[in-house]
Amino acid sequence: MTGTGPPIRVLIADDQEIVRAGFSALLGTQPDLEVVGSAADGAEAVRLCRQVHPDVVLMDVRMPTMDGIEATGRITAGSDPGTGPRVLMLTTFDLDEYVYEALRSGASGFLLKDVAAERLFEAVRIIAAGDALLAPTVTRRLISEFARLRPSPPAEPDLLRGLTPRETEVLRLVAEGLSNGEIAERLVVGEETVKTHVSRILTKLGLRDRTRPWSPPTSRGWSSPAASNDAASGRDRACSRGLRTRRRDLSAVHQCRAWGYPERKRLGDRSGSPAATY
Repeated sequence: MTGTGPPIRVLIADDQEIVRAGFSALLGTQPDLEVVGSAADGAEAVRLCRQVHPDVVLMDVRMPTMDGIEATGRITAGSDPGTGPRVLMLTTFDLDEYVYEALRSGASGFLLKDVAAERLFEAVRIIAAGDALLAPTVTRRLISEFARLRPSPPAEPDLLRGLTPRETEVLRLVAEGLSNGEIAERLVVGEETVKTHVSRILTKLGLRDRTRPWSPPTSRGWSSPAASNDAASGRDRACSRGLRTRRRDLSAVHQCRAWGYPERKRLGDRSGSPAATY
């Protein structure tokens, strides 16, 4: 495929003269490609870019004086992203560190030197048009690396399985905003029994105290008929109760904020007595 506009200006940078001559001869067979210079190292490539203003630079990775990766960084850093030279890395070495460093330095493409002539011609045209191109083997590895490094959605710790049925029931009621006394009344047990259940729940869930925000039951993927029916009344009780509740006896502030209710007043006993354990 050839264009009808001005030819694409190409600079070749490689430390081997025979390689420069070979690429120059190949590119010269295409009417829309024009070789405007050749460089034996990265430093010369940087200098020639400022002089001849190529559209595309075919850049070797390993060269003396200045390697292709450093030269690429200097060329792309000192040019307009929209109109400056675009770099197509060509190398014999299909090594990941070369690929990643070249892309970080601003290269627009990465191909191996054993690429077919037609593939090379098309690659130069693609890079000149502002697109990116990678050798198929490089693309596969980059996809694999991306998939490996991409963070997975955090899984909800499966801690609830360690709770007994009674502890799970107590946890649901705590999440509804009930105090220890109200939970004891609801379950028809003593308040000390409720405190014991809460203590064990905190230990199993790795929580230090009840001041940690409790989420509504449905947000953790479990619910009960009682929880779904009594959620609204539980919310109102927790928030309107406000000041009666001691700071560590119930995290009503957290619960009020989570459900969108304003704080009625500061939690804690006006007498300044220390907070309850649970």
